[in-house]
Amino acid sequence: MNPISKIIRWGIIGCGNVTEMKSGPAFQKTEGFEIVAVMRRDAEKAADYAIRHGIKKYYSDADDLINDPEVDAVYVATPPDSHKFYGLKVALAGKPCCIEKPLAPNYEDSLAIHNAFSNKNLPLFVAYYRRSLPRFEKIKSWIDEKSIGEIRHINWHFMRPPSAIDVFGEYNWRTDVNVASGGYFDDLASHGLDLFVHLLGEISKASGVNLNQQNLYSAKDAIAATWLHKSGITGTGSWNFGCQFFEDTVTIYGSKGKITFSIFEENNIVLETEKGKKELFIAHPENVQLFHVKKIQEHLRGISVHPSIGLSAVHTNWVMDQIMD
Repeated sequence: MNPISKIIRWGIIGCGNVTEMKSGPAFQKTEGFEIVAVMRRDAEKAADYAIRHGIKKYYSDADDLINDPEVDAVYVATPPDSHKFYGLKVALAGKPCCIEKPLAPNYEDSLAIHNAFSNKNLPLFVAYYRRSLPRFEKIKSWIDEKSIGEIRHINWHFMRPPSAIDVFGEYNWRTDVNVASGGYFDDLASHGLDLFVHLLGEISKASGVNLNQQNLYSAKDAIAATWLHKSGITGTGSWNFGCQFFEDTVTIYGSKGKITFSIFEENNIVLETEKGKKELFIAHPENVQLFHVKKIQEHLRGISVHPSIGLSAVHTNWVMDQIMD
């Protein structure tokens, strides 16, 4: 696609919670972007969103939004089981697209989405926005500068208690095996695994064990994994959604030190070497996808290449499938 010089008019499919603060306002705050239409199957909710956010058009049919001549690009913010359905429609319409993560519930569907856009030479972005956040860019700079020498190993341990929704059995698409077979792993671990590839390079091997320990819902709730980056860096991870306490700790071990941080907690990033310990607090923007969206604008205008595109998201899906196999 040629660089775009005019205002790029976006339509959003699925204006739910993620679009209220995380992403929707980021599109509105990015110079050269405008949201002109939103879609939700519930027309009343679509109208409410449009009114509250100052958007002139709303639809209850995705085809109407996708084929609207005033919509230049589409952001798909629905649950992952519908990403392929909507993504292929956007590709057929010949429009750039940003899709929420994970790109699809499995590798095969994610590859099909990527191929549909690639075959038409259309930009496809995926909302792994941590690749664009300043706190993780700082960690990448420490790695690239060899602040801890040669990287040897990365470990992520994540655990949390079941939510009230889990305990009382209320429906949640994130734990519906038909929508996300890995449950919260699909929704949350995908962020970290994708970031690790961004920081340390692609993964050549991955495996894991998974089960449902609590029997509170149909998806898996306990996963443990090992993997190998193509560079020779080893990795381990464990995710459990039925523990008493919350913990979210990533440690990258190098030949001359280590880096410690969290994927979801907005706390200090820590660099430890023989010279001592350095701690930095780098706040997220009010709308956490802001830098991700700004980089979409730069990509579409030919200024830079976005760090989270369809192909990288396909690789993340492949890694997750290997762990959940």
